[in-house]
Amino acid sequence: MKLYGKSWSRRELEARVGKIEQIAGIKRFVTTEGNEAGVEQIQIRTGAGLSYYITPSKGLDISLAEFHGIPISWQSPNGDAHPAYYDAAGNGWLRTASGGLLMTCGLMQVGASGEDDGERLGLHGRIHHTPARQVTAVSNWFEDEMEMRISGEVEETSIFGGCLRLSRQIRSRLGENEIFIQDEVRNMGFQRCPHMILYHFNFGFPLLSEETAINFKDTSVQARESENSISGYQEWQAPDANYQERVYYHHIHGEPEVQIVNKHFPLHDGETEVQVTLQWSSDTLPKLVQWKMPGAGTHVLGIEPANCHVGGRHKEREQGTLVFLEPGETVKYNLRLILK
Repeated sequence: MKLYGKSWSRRELEARVGKIEQIAGIKRFVTTEGNEAGVEQIQIRTGAGLSYYITPSKGLDISLAEFHGIPISWQSPNGDAHPAYYDAAGNGWLRTASGGLLMTCGLMQVGASGEDDGERLGLHGRIHHTPARQVTAVSNWFEDEMEMRISGEVEETSIFGGCLRLSRQIRSRLGENEIFIQDEVRNMGFQRCPHMILYHFNFGFPLLSEETAINFKDTSVQARESENSISGYQEWQAPDANYQERVYYHHIHGEPEVQIVNKHFPLHDGETEVQVTLQWSSDTLPKLVQWKMPGAGTHVLGIEPANCHVGGRHKEREQGTLVFLEPGETVKYNLRLILK
């Protein structure tokens, strides 16, 4: 493997440490204070600069992510609030959503709250506030490469309602600044079930600055609100207390990729160029939503691959774009985040 500018074998590294976790590895812990008390977290350190926290208590989503100790993700004012405080009605999701690198929205509702088929649905669905089960966190060596893997299942179920299971696996390797997310959603029930999913990636300061560029590969863009211009969707700006959030819909024409570039990323010994690249398969995630919110005290960029837009389930049904899973049917999602 490549580490610290050199190639190493497993035994060469093991000879230089008492325990490999000195360099990289997995650590599980539970927070103890305030509305975060009782929330389980799993820290992943790759040894190459990338560190991030997975939260089994909240859908195996990813909270804080750092590069060489400097944050690249955005944290909401709620922190990693325990899911017991979640209010599913209306916009209650906003009071306990954690932010972090990834919040999963779904599995049967994404976007605006409303009523669909006689059911009242809250903002962005339940899965971000649902604890995972059968969670495993292991480091394995494959010859001279070490892989760190977190996996588990998150279920959204209801008597007389839908029954969907998300099986998630998140992987990184020693010496590499990459995150691989492999998800599978299965309809465990015996009736077809609506399925909406959106991967709400959140980027923040200091990755986002006035010099940051946001590059979209092979997309055309339109503003969700027709009165808004698309001008500036590839740029960032200083915080503005009066800024009103903007949402853009990107139409994907090739293999999707979004790159966030900061040529003056502040490391402890000076500035350097940092690129964060997000890739995924458009076969099952054909939509891309962009959330731009450089408001003072918020200051977040959302890059959101999805199988839907964010008008809510009733809107998708009206448009004839609502995705359904048949009994026993599965769908797979693959995403990759790269830092360099």
